[in-house]
Amino acid sequence: MTGAADELARLLARHRGRVVALTGAGISVASGIPAFRGRDGLWSRFDPDEFAHIDAFRRDPERVWAMLDQLHDHLAAARPNPAHRALARLEELGYLRAVITQNIDGLHQAAGSRDVIELHGSFQRVVCLDCGSRYSAESVRRLAGLSGGRGHRCWCGGWLKPDIVFFGEDLPRHAFLRAWAEVQNAGLLLVVGTSAEVEPAASLPRWAREAGAVLAEVNPHPVLGAEVVLAAPAEQALPAVVDRLEAGGTAAAGEPAVVLG
Repeated sequence: MTGAADELARLLARHRGRVVALTGAGISVASGIPAFRGRDGLWSRFDPDEFAHIDAFRRDPERVWAMLDQLHDHLAAARPNPAHRALARLEELGYLRAVITQNIDGLHQAAGSRDVIELHGSFQRVVCLDCGSRYSAESVRRLAGLSGGRGHRCWCGGWLKPDIVFFGEDLPRHAFLRAWAEVQNAGLLLVVGTSAEVEPAASLPRWAREAGAVLAEVNPHPVLGAEVVLAAPAEQALPAVVDRLEAGGTAAAGEPAVVLG
C-alpha cells in the first residue's frame, strides 16, 4: 500500500481545501453494518422490491418496519471505524472540504466530520407520510417504549417512515444540488467504498472528472478506473494516508500514480 498511499497523500496536499469525499456502504462494513449488495448483503435476505420501494412501504408499512427494525439494531450498535475518523481528521487539518455520503448511518458525524451531505437521508430521523413532521428516531422509540404503544405512528395518526430515500423516491433536492456543486468545484474527488451502481450518486465521479477533478478510489474491488487506486479496505488505507500527511513525508509531486494490487 506504500506507493499508492504516498501518491494519494501528495494529491491531497496539492489540492488542499478542494478535496471532496464520496462514500458508500463499504466504509461502514468495518463498523458492523452489512452492505446492501453482494452475497452477504441485506438484499440477499430481503427483496428490495418488497422491502425498500416506497410503494411497498405504502402497501404494508408494518411488514417493511419489521425489516427496518432489524436494520436499526445493526445501526444502533455501530461505531465509527478508523476510516470515518481519518476523513474527519482530513477535514480538521484543512484538506477535506466536504463528505458526500450515500450512507444513512450517521457515522461520519459521530466521527467528527462537520460538513456531511447525506444523499440518501438519515436513519436517525423519521418523517410522517401524512403531515410531513420530522422527529428524532431515537426519541420516537423511547416514547413508544414508555407507552408500550405504536412506535411507527405520528401524533396525527399517519405512518412514520425513516427519513431515508426508498427506491421510487427522489433524492433530497438540497442535498443533491450541494453534492453536484461540490464535485463541480473539487480539485480531487476521493471515492471510498462505493459500488458506483446507484444513480444519480454513481454519476458524481464522472461529473467531477468532466469538470477537471482528479479521481482517487479507495476500494478493495475498484470500479472507477481512477487516477490513483488504493485497492484495500478503507479502515486500513485512509489512516495510512493521514499518517503520511501528518508526518510531512510525501514525496515530490509529479511522480506517476501507483495502483495497489
